[in-house]
Amino acid sequence: MALTLRGLGLTAAIALLGGCSSIIPESNVPTVPAAPAPAPVGATAFLAGVSAGPSIAALSLSIDDGRTALASFIESCPRVLSRNDQSGLTRNEDWQAACAAAPGWPVTGAPKFFDRYFESVQVGEGTAFATGYFEPEISGVRNKRAGFDVPVYRVPDDLVRDWPADTPESERTGRAPLGRYDASGKFVPYYDRTEIEEGALSGRGLEIGWAADPVEMFFLQIQGSGRLRAPDGSVVRIGYAGQNGRGYTGIGGVMRERGLLGDGPGQYPGSMQGIVQYIRENPEDGKELMRLNQSWIFFTELTGDGPLGALSVPVRRESSVAADPKYVPLGAPVWLQLDRNEANGLWIAQDTGGAIKGANRFDTFWGAGDDAREIAGGMSGRGKALLLLPKPSVKRLLTR
Repeated sequence: MALTLRGLGLTAAIALLGGCSSIIPESNVPTVPAAPAPAPVGATAFLAGVSAGPSIAALSLSIDDGRTALASFIESCPRVLSRNDQSGLTRNEDWQAACAAAPGWPVTGAPKFFDRYFESVQVGEGTAFATGYFEPEISGVRNKRAGFDVPVYRVPDDLVRDWPADTPESERTGRAPLGRYDASGKFVPYYDRTEIEEGALSGRGLEIGWAADPVEMFFLQIQGSGRLRAPDGSVVRIGYAGQNGRGYTGIGGVMRERGLLGDGPGQYPGSMQGIVQYIRENPEDGKELMRLNQSWIFFTELTGDGPLGALSVPVRRESSVAADPKYVPLGAPVWLQLDRNEANGLWIAQDTGGAIKGANRFDTFWGAGDDAREIAGGMSGRGKALLLLPKPSVKRLLTR
């Protein structure tokens, strides 16, 4: 709700400030049907090419690694069996045997489950880059009170998808843009961050909660989901429900261009923590910096035990990873071998992100809490990636 749009990818923090997961599709936003956009040539794993990887046994999966991956795979199966695979690598029926066997498989034998039903493949050169995201917890309440005056908005009723009247029919391809109809009936872009912060949506009853700190709320929007913890200890979990259609600007990239991040004198660390430090110490400049990101995220209250990813199942700490669905079938196990040991091992692709694009680009999920913030904020791992695909898929792909 993870949210996606990673910036320039210069460091993990800069990538983080580009956002991560989709965390709940924009199903609440009314849409005007549009012709589907043609897929770019070479823009799928099938077209990029796959080659056989090592045996699953050779990966030496640990029992703990296999256990957590198996649990997330089981949660994903209902969606895997019913959705279309954009990568071109699998078919729904390829997953049936694994999904049928998974619920009854003993957790202590989870590594053998993956060896029994999967084989590994490498997409392209297999060179991987992974960042991290987490579920932030900030100070917030359900009902407005003193000290809590930063609104958490649901999707407004006037946010719609449509084509401006002056858009030629020949250019109406792909999804129509998000916007609103003004008082004169003209379709215009929706309110941007500055307009919303200055009250464009106030007084409409759109608030589902109130946060104490606008900076913390800004970063929660980037993550796409999180928790509001009240002074009495009660928690409201919120997740991504929609976006205003305005362009995303990763402020970490802007700060680096301005020479504010780095290792030199007067510069701030190139991490999420360093970026927050700059904003805290320079509140007016920090406010202007955050407003460069015109994107605004709308939320919905979540009642489950975890934030929802693009598969509409909960994402789990050290088990769920966001990937580009054109290169990784959602629900597929992903094996990472990186220069960051904590991110090594088996993950399940359960989420997506606006800037998590291309083969072997991943965003690892680290749950909630201070340690999750620390790990995700500094995660920048490089190495190799393998996909674990059902054996029928691999047989078909490698015998073409």
